[in-house]
Amino acid sequence: MGKTLPLRLVTWAASLWIAGEFLWYEQYKLTGNQGSIDGVFQPLANWFGIPAHERPIRLCVALLEIAAAVLVLVPRTRIPGALLALGLMSGAIFFHTIGPIGIDPYGDGGGLFKEACFTWTMALLILVIHRDELQILAARFGLGPRPSAA
Repeated sequence: MGKTLPLRLVTWAASLWIAGEFLWYEQYKLTGNQGSIDGVFQPLANWFGIPAHERPIRLCVALLEIAAAVLVLVPRTRIPGALLALGLMSGAIFFHTIGPIGIDPYGDGGGLFKEACFTWTMALLILVIHRDELQILAARFGLGPRPSAA
């Protein structure tokens, strides 16, 4: 909506990062890669007290990430996609810091955690750049003040 070329380019770059990041990791989640199971989702399932439900948790996260990746690439659905990405990465950051996963579950210097933080930042950046559209969307759902007709 009337954004300058640099802001449109930043939005596209952030959107491509989010989609690429999510879709890259789907190969591990959807195929049941042992590192994905043992490093992330089984510890989460155990922490939740439902150890037999690692697979549904992993597949649900994968489907939500695929949805966010698709939504964020389509200009009309970019705001809901960025909101979904922000929520998913907020959960990832929470479970890495407060939950059982830890900052460095793979002994690689916390690469997965750093990527989650950067992806969270990219989603927030999209929402800040498109805050006027976010405000309109929020008003449509009765959240926050209605934007003034200027």
